[in-house]
Parts: sequence; C-alpha cells; structure tokens
Amino acid sequence: QVHLVESGGGSVQAGGSLRLSCAASGMTFSLAAMGWFRQAPGKQRELVAKITVGSRTNYADSVQGRFTISRDNAKSSVSLQMNSLEPEDTAVYYCYAEYQRRAYWGQGTQVTVSS
Repeated sequence: QVHLVESGGGSVQAGGSLRLSCAASGMTFSLAAMGWFRQAPGKQRELVAKITVGSRTNYADSVQGRFTISRDNAKSSVSLQMNSLEPEDTAVYYCYAEYQRRAYWGQGTQVTVSS
C-alpha cells in the first residue's frame, strides 16, 4: 500500500523560507512521478510543482523562481524548497504521487505565511 507522509510545514514571516519533505513507501519510488499541490481556504487544490521519473520539473507560474522541487530516489523522498514566501502561499500543502496509473495523496501539512 502506497503511503505518503509530509513534514516541514509551519509558520513563517513573509520573505522567509521553509522546506517541505515527503517520505514515500509501498512503491518503487524511482518509477513514480511526484509533486506538490496546495489548497488555501475557500479555493480549489492547485498544482505547485511536479517532478517526473526523469527529474524534469514543472512549476506553477506563481511560484516559479521561488520554489524548487527535488527528489532523492535512494531515500524515496521528494522535497519542496520554498523561498521568498508570501502571504498568498498560505495553504495546506499535499504530497502527490503518480504510480502505476494511480494517484496517491499525503495527509497534508499546513504552511502559514504572515505579513
């Protein structure tokens, strides 16, 4: 059974940084595309960043140049380095995996950015 566990959320002032991590189990991690989504109160869940099996990356326009997604296949983990955080980045952040044509989600971690 695939299991995704996020860590690293918290509260930070605008301009600060946070690093989110997601530990995966129950799958061959190197064969999974991974990503991060977020959902702010009253808004739909949206893509933040994705990284393919071949480590190609894709970012939402709103985070391009500020966030960096990376993967460590040896540790079965994916990370999201978030710099220059803005109050608009406040949301619950979810780890996401695409594996064997199925989608899997973590339980989410809260990120709060104060002005």
